[in-house]
Amino acid sequence: MTETPNPWRPLAGLRVLDFSLLLPGPFATVTLADLGAEVIKIEPLTGDFARRMAGPMFAMANRNKQILALDLKNPATRPLIERLARWADLVVEGFRPGVAARLKVDHPYLSALNPRLIYCSISGYGQEGPARDAPGHDLNYIAASGGLMFAGHWSGAPRRSGMPVADLAGASFAIVAMLAALHERGRTGKGVYLDLALADAALAFNTARHGLEAEAPSRAHLYPTNDVFETGDGRALTLGIIEPQFWQRFVAATADIAPDFAAPAWAEETGRLADGDALHARIAAVMRTRSSSEWLQRLARHDVPAQLVLSPAEAARSPQTRARELVMEHEGQRHLPFPVHADHRRGARLDRVAGAVGADADPVLIDLGLSAAEIDALRSAGALAPAPR
Repeated sequence: MTETPNPWRPLAGLRVLDFSLLLPGPFATVTLADLGAEVIKIEPLTGDFARRMAGPMFAMANRNKQILALDLKNPATRPLIERLARWADLVVEGFRPGVAARLKVDHPYLSALNPRLIYCSISGYGQEGPARDAPGHDLNYIAASGGLMFAGHWSGAPRRSGMPVADLAGASFAIVAMLAALHERGRTGKGVYLDLALADAALAFNTARHGLEAEAPSRAHLYPTNDVFETGDGRALTLGIIEPQFWQRFVAATADIAPDFAAPAWAEETGRLADGDALHARIAAVMRTRSSSEWLQRLARHDVPAQLVLSPAEAARSPQTRARELVMEHEGQRHLPFPVHADHRRGARLDRVAGAVGADADPVLIDLGLSAAEIDALRSAGALAPAPR
């Protein structure tokens, strides 16, 4: 579908100044932008490093934003940064601890100009503690959370997910914290400083399932019947058989192929777990006897949780995704903005794709009250990226 003609904009009027790069901060701010917030993204003159990474991450995380490229080390940017601080409701930054202060875009500096400012710092390990200055990326933060100790499959060592869990967990907590701070500011009239660590967010996600006491790998969270299996046509198909009724339905669905699934030893969960290696291997062998389409039809008739492993492209064009109207198109790009429905309809906006480095400088600065001469002076001083062609 194209962009929603009457999008849900609950955050219309909210102003966000985004100094963050790569994924965690930009994902938090693009979610606010999808919901109607006005977001100005500040990137260096060379652009966000995400622009040079493989894949569409930069485009996905920076739609619906106005993009301004500045040299924050250049003193000529000071008056503009101060004007932006007074303009904003929220500031998000994703530098290592101490960098924002050196660039004079930190919370003490900006909140002195705007006491109502809600300021969110997103870093790897937080602003305090012995690891605060350590470099890292998503995989490091998942490792620090204990999240790589537990396998996601019945057989094999723990493996990394292709989804950046820590980055997205941190972004999600940042969104909640910023909206909570806005609610609080409605009562107090004051802003707040938020210190969010991606490792902390990953730890919170991990402990929701595994708690805080585990010292060694365990299969306690796994079921041999809840895994990914290869089908006869080489596709991967997931079975979500956890509750007893789903096992019973699976036994019925496979009665003509594998009557041994009805064996008394596997009738109860305790027996299935105790004999998990043999059961898992038997299910894997049986699943290879039929094609994925045959399995999906058979299992659907018996109401067994089963889902083919899809590529993102397949998922985007699936009947379910189409029915939910999740994918939107603008200027030849396809995006999936904020996916929650409001009042039984798809509501998020898509009215801007991520532009080139500094693409929106002139309109943004004019809206902030700068004259053409002042904009030219910033460019002459090397503080502002050249006007895009």
